[in-house]
Amino acid sequence: MKVDRLVSIIMILLDKKRIGAKELADMFEVSPRTIYRDIDSINMAGIPIRATSGVGGGFEIMPQYKVDNKVFSTSDLSTILMGLSSLPNMVQGNELVNALAKVKSFIPSEQSKDIELKANQIYIDLTPWMDNRNIQPYLEMIKSAMQENKLISFQYADRHGDKTVRSVEPYQLVLKDNHWYIQGYCRIRKDFRLFKLGRMSSLHICEEGFQPREYDRPMLKYGDIQESMQIKVKIRIHKSIMERVLDYCPYEDLVADGEEHYVVSFPFVETDYYYNILLGLGEKCECLEPERVRSEVKRRIGEMWRMYEG
Repeated sequence: MKVDRLVSIIMILLDKKRIGAKELADMFEVSPRTIYRDIDSINMAGIPIRATSGVGGGFEIMPQYKVDNKVFSTSDLSTILMGLSSLPNMVQGNELVNALAKVKSFIPSEQSKDIELKANQIYIDLTPWMDNRNIQPYLEMIKSAMQENKLISFQYADRHGDKTVRSVEPYQLVLKDNHWYIQGYCRIRKDFRLFKLGRMSSLHICEEGFQPREYDRPMLKYGDIQESMQIKVKIRIHKSIMERVLDYCPYEDLVADGEEHYVVSFPFVETDYYYNILLGLGEKCECLEPERVRSEVKRRIGEMWRMYEG
């Protein structure tokens, strides 16, 4: 995990005067390119590291810069611990335990209680109430494949349920909206793809390795496309589902309609995903306008009725 590796690199540079990129890469079983990116991240965090070339060259913390237990403020340490403490809910492994132990080693004994109190003020749990039982073992397998630069193979179901067998070079695990994805280079499609773990089955790590390619982070926002397609639909809801509606609308947008109901302008895109959100609110929600959306909701309810009628 990157956080663990960054902290470890800082600790190594504190212990050693100079160390080469190749030695660090071998130590952490990553590419030299990854080490160079890590060094850039450490520099951006305010710890100046310089690189010297030639025989005996490598990375070192600049001599005039002193790093000690006071390099992190109480606020810095609280924030780091808060983030690391939330990760075990999503990603398990000894590396997190090691990272937490290393960060805690920076904490002066007289500040430990104060920092622990601040770190516990916010608890982040991004795991869903109910989850696909394959997700956690798949995460561990993919992490292992990424660390070893091994291909993974799996069956993948598209949004219509059609399955294909994929052979993929795994590069990055992504958590988005409580769903895990893997970004990788698909050997079948000859391009980078983002695969949802919930649609994967029969995952296994292949014996064949791969040479890592340059890649960009996946685009995870609708951006201008979503904004240009988004409309507002007026819905009338029962107060019992107000909490669910507030996931999409601010409280200030709710207008009381009697003692039991509210009317609200609901952000909406005319796709199956958003229609399913409205239908998921059940009989506690009525779409009032626009008429075309109301008519489409009625049509979909009719289809459901006919399915159960027989």
